[in-house]
Amino acid sequence: MRFWLRASAMMLALWGAPAAFARQQPPEHVTEWPGLVSGDSGIDGLESGPELQRGRDPQAMLADQRRLNATLATLQPERKGVVDAYVVSAALDSDPVFAREARESGRVLARRYDAEGRSLVFAGPDGRGGPALPTGSITALTLALARVAELMDRNQDVLVLYVTAHGAPEAGIAYHDGDQGFGVLPPARLAALLDGLGIRNRLLLLSACYSGAFVKRLMSDTTAILTAASASRSSFGCRAENDWTFFGDALVNHALRKPQPLADAAAEARQTIIGWERAGRLDPSMPQVTIGDGVAAWLAPLESRMPKAATAPVGAPATDALAP
Repeated sequence: MRFWLRASAMMLALWGAPAAFARQQPPEHVTEWPGLVSGDSGIDGLESGPELQRGRDPQAMLADQRRLNATLATLQPERKGVVDAYVVSAALDSDPVFAREARESGRVLARRYDAEGRSLVFAGPDGRGGPALPTGSITALTLALARVAELMDRNQDVLVLYVTAHGAPEAGIAYHDGDQGFGVLPPARLAALLDGLGIRNRLLLLSACYSGAFVKRLMSDTTAILTAASASRSSFGCRAENDWTFFGDALVNHALRKPQPLADAAAEARQTIIGWERAGRLDPSMPQVTIGDGVAAWLAPLESRMPKAATAPVGAPATDALAP
């Protein structure tokens, strides 16, 4: 009897309480295959944010995973008593315009929000010889957000997220990485990631067609959202040869380089984009701006530390795409 009790105590020590044991149980299969083997076209269940690899070189996958691990390891913990910003800038598509935009946006946002050592950039090759970075993907973004959530003080610190990619009506962000990687990041999936990780204070900058679809699902009292277009409109400037999309050029490359409040920068960028679209006789993209009433509590400390001098725009203007 004593042996049985000792054995039971040992098992509890090894396995923990019943709740811990329950967490080790394998997940159940409760849904059908997501359109992959049924013969149906496409992938269903888009709200869950599907990601697909097809024929990718295993050595390339390993190298990218190592870059990702090394990049995540560079993040510094939050500073006690300081409202810190964690910047994540991600190009979720292999068209090089997005890589160029994500790289420079990461630099601009890190400088503006005092995020040196607390910024991550995910982008494939930019076609200009830039350094090798972890590739943007739903997996990379998910792991980055999880790492940020581990290090930040979620009661006071802030996530500054910049995502640039293609978009699709009702689906959200839809991207491809050459012919080897594909993914869809819908509003429900991004909201589930941020809410599940407890990241409440957030500045979300989304550069994609139809990106206004994210506003309703992600808006909150402590969230500021700026999108390149409404839920029903395309945005412009995403041809592969560009250095910037219209949204990235107007907002990041111009307005956010200046020591002005976020609301003023958003208004400036919106008017700039309207002017460009009128000059090019394009259908209005209708960029969206929503700033929660509680945003000022974390934004004011960040903006009080903004650099006092503006920096000059870089790269070719996005409007070069309108040239005949």
